[in-house]
Amino acid sequence: MEVDALTLGDQSLVECINKRSWYNPFPKVRYTERPDVTAAHILEGKIALLVDNNPSAMLLPTSIFDFLEDVDDYYSPILTGNYLRLLRNAILLMTLFITPFYLLITEYPETLPEHLKFLIPTDPYYIPIFWQFLLLEFAIDGLRLASLNTPNSLGMSLSVVGALILGDFSIKTGWFLPQTILYMAIVSLATFTQQSVELGFAIKFFRMLLLILTSFLGLKGFGGGLIIGFIMLASTRTFTGEPYLYPLIPFNGRALMHLLFRTSIKSAKRKV
Repeated sequence: MEVDALTLGDQSLVECINKRSWYNPFPKVRYTERPDVTAAHILEGKIALLVDNNPSAMLLPTSIFDFLEDVDDYYSPILTGNYLRLLRNAILLMTLFITPFYLLITEYPETLPEHLKFLIPTDPYYIPIFWQFLLLEFAIDGLRLASLNTPNSLGMSLSVVGALILGDFSIKTGWFLPQTILYMAIVSLATFTQQSVELGFAIKFFRMLLLILTSFLGLKGFGGGLIIGFIMLASTRTFTGEPYLYPLIPFNGRALMHLLFRTSIKSAKRKV
């Protein structure tokens, strides 16, 4: 007797019920292993799916703003929770724009004011800055994969020593600039401030798209990449067919305020 079953747990279920395009990296399902996060989403009217042999719950439908929230903000006072949430969202934008923007200003150095001229690289290098950023994107992911198979007792020491040796050698040989390594190190560390791995990779792919378009088309490519990203977000729908950018599109000021800022629990329950 043939039996249809999920072979790889929750991701197989998502692929069965999700009809999104392969080129759209933005996640539509939020995963969590915390009961308080699951309970909070259920109270907001969302659905929690539990799959056999999987420790995490699938929460849906979710918009882009649901991934910007963190339940730990509500375990802190309102002022502290707002600071942490605003800092986390600012870091998210920084990880998206820092390397494409730096590539853009190196292509138009004459537009920089005199007090920002120090951003322009003066050290000799043999690989274009665009390829430096692209190679570093792949190198960082390669180091992450290697760390998964490294014994815990050696993981930290090998990561630190390997990063120092490879970084110093690549600068001395002219492969990479200190600036490109610095900015990619900032991006790599800042990625861990986001709780969603899926959203982190979506931002990464969007950042690489901005790098490619900026390299080939300059300022027009940078602006075109922003337009492409916004159109992709605006055209994306949740599992229930609602806009992925709700409550920004369509605009709901009260709900948007509760998603962007840490408010009291009583008022947050009325955001839907």
